[in-house]
Formats: sequence, structure tokens, C-alpha cells
Amino acid sequence: MGLTMDGRRSLTDEVVRRYRAAGKREKGRILDEFVANTGYQRKYAIHLLNSWGRVRWVRLEGEWVRLVVGRPRTPQRRQRPRRYDQAVLAVLKAIWYLFDCMCGRRLVVVLRTMLPQLNSCRGFELSAEVRSKLLTISPATIDRLLQDERARLRLKGRARTQAGSLLKHQIPVRTFADWNEQAPGFFEIDLVAHDGGDASGDYCQTLTMTDVATGWIDLYGLQNKAQRWTHAAIDAARRSLPIPLQGIDTDNGSEFINHHLVRYCAAHGITFTRSRPYRKNDTCYVEQKNGHVVRRAVGYWRYDTAPELAALNALYRTLCLLENYFYPSMKLVRKTRTGSKVRRIYDDPQTPYQRMLRSEGVSEAVKTHLREQYTALHPVELKQELTSWSEKLDRLNGSKPPHLASRKR
Repeated sequence: MGLTMDGRRSLTDEVVRRYRAAGKREKGRILDEFVANTGYQRKYAIHLLNSWGRVRWVRLEGEWVRLVVGRPRTPQRRQRPRRYDQAVLAVLKAIWYLFDCMCGRRLVVVLRTMLPQLNSCRGFELSAEVRSKLLTISPATIDRLLQDERARLRLKGRARTQAGSLLKHQIPVRTFADWNEQAPGFFEIDLVAHDGGDASGDYCQTLTMTDVATGWIDLYGLQNKAQRWTHAAIDAARRSLPIPLQGIDTDNGSEFINHHLVRYCAAHGITFTRSRPYRKNDTCYVEQKNGHVVRRAVGYWRYDTAPELAALNALYRTLCLLENYFYPSMKLVRKTRTGSKVRRIYDDPQTPYQRMLRSEGVSEAVKTHLREQYTALHPVELKQELTSWSEKLDRLNGSKPPHLASRKR
């Protein structure tokens, strides 16, 4: 086994003293031994033993630098002024939190399009210099500046889905690869359990619906996962969505796989498909929203009271406006594999609202309505309202009787 670099340096320190004190014949024997142990070429070994520990001047980056041969040079950082100072970082953090801690590639779109609008809000008065820097900052720089803030946020949930054993033969299976609908109106649907780590009794659920083509999201809080509440929320979504509900895709839970939902979809001309059991990637669009939207907004506490349910639904009404009109997202365009390396290509970040406007499957009347609603909204006001409902939800959860404290995580 060859010596490591540290081992070679240690050996050279030992050999160089004997080499320089030896005569010509003895130097030859020392040199043979040194070459055999280190694997160096003979000419390089002679140069190294003659120069070890002596001062050399070399020219690096246009400047003469004093080096001692054989001693690692202390790396010198280039002294250049910092472009993005604390003033820029403070504003960047505030905007990052306002837009739900999104990645740099998405946040840079927000900065390019909404910075003039934010500049008119109290607390976001920006100097010309800060505004200019934020308009030219790159996605990679945003991620680098915010990496310490981002490192503090991570959580993981649990599944509470129980398989429905009936009607599976009547509902076709759809996998991730089979979903090719490019027209808006085809939604993936799932439930998120708010049990706080204790699955006993009844507790609130969140029905998450996301449109595959545009990313449009709709959220409803349910008092439990009974079929009646699930169907009522799907019917409410069908009536309130800006586009017709053309298809739904669910997991294999009994709250979805039942006669009532099959008849409902048949009566309203809705395509009904299901994913394969234990294959979350078949419903990857809605699974991503469960974590990125629902869990980040309401966390993992147990919600099981009527006031908490009302606060959940009020929070979701505001959250959906933010997500659909102001928070850009990226969609996977294609994925290629070369050996063990997978390369993913995404489109440019856009909000669901922007995707709706660009879609040929959305009527002009709907687009006009969406534009009118967009002009009536302001992200800072919505974020403040969202924070208010989130704080109320926390207060309701924290004021439960002592005997229910064990049901919170």
C-alpha cells in the first residue's frame, strides 16, 4: 500500500537531514530507498530533497508570494467587497418568509415581478441600492445566503390511510407514468390527518386537491374522514373551482373507494381513477402539496374540536389565494437517466394563476374573472391574515383541557 500525502511529508522530513549530510555514494543509496518508498520519479525526488524547507518566491495571480517548499501554503481568501450586505439579507429574509420559504429559483421570479408592489408596503420600503441588488440577484446566491435559515426547518409526517376493500375492480388504476392530461380540470386528491401522533378517536382531516396541469390547489378541513364529509368537500370544490372538474385520482382509502363517490362521479361526468396500493409516487402531485403546503401551514398538532376546524377552513381560504395567485412553482418537464445519474428538467417557475392564463383549455371568461380577482388581492395583506389565523389555531390548540394534552405531539 502506498504512503499517504501526510506520510510522504513525514518521511521526507526524516530523510532530508540524512541526505544532505551524506556523501555522494551514500546519497545514491538514500535516494534509491526514498524513491522506492514514495513512488516519486527520481528527478523529482532529487529536486524535493534539495529544496525541502527552503524559501522560494513564486508569482501567483500577478503577485510574488514567499513559499517554503514542503510546507502547505495557507490558503488566502481573495479580499473583495461583499455585494449582498446585511441590509440586502434582512430584506431577502423578510420576503422569503412572506412567500413561504420557497427555493431560490422560485423566489427570484417573485423578486422580478412583485418587488415594485412590495416596495409600497410598510416594512418593505427599500432604498434604490437594495432594490437594484434584489432585482439582479441569482437563484444560487439566494440559496447560499439563506442556507442557515433553511437548515432549521424539517419535519416528517405519518400516514393514516386504511384501504377500501370494495369496488377496486370498478375503478381503474392510474400510475404516475399514465397521467398525460395536459388540460386543466384533472385533480389528484388526498387526505391529511391531524392526529398529533394519537390515532384514537375522531380528529380533523384536510382534503387536498391539486390540478395536475396548472398546480391549482383547493383545501378543505373536515371534522373526520367519514365518507359524507369527503363527498361534501369534493362537491363544494366542484362548484367553486374556476374550471370544470373533469377527473379525480385518489389513493385506495375507504373514504374514496365507495359506491357513493362512484355514483357521484358517474352522474357528473367525472373520470375517477385510483393509484396503486403503497405507491405514493402515483399521486406525487398531491403528496407534494400535503407536505409543502398543508404541513408547513398547520404543522403536526392534533386538531379535533369545532373551533379548530373553523380556524382551519378560514386559514385555508387565505392560504389557497396565496398559493394560487402569488407562489410560483416548477413542473417536471422530462427526466433522463444516464447510468446511475438522473437528470431532471423543469420548466420556468410560474404561479397556478399564470398557468391558467396561458392554458388553451381555460375560457376567456374564466381568465377575465381570474384577472379581476388577482388585481383585488395583495400578498402582504393575505400573509398577515394567514399569520393571524395560524396564531389563533395555535391558541385554540394550546387551550385544550389538561386531559387532552397527551393527544398533542
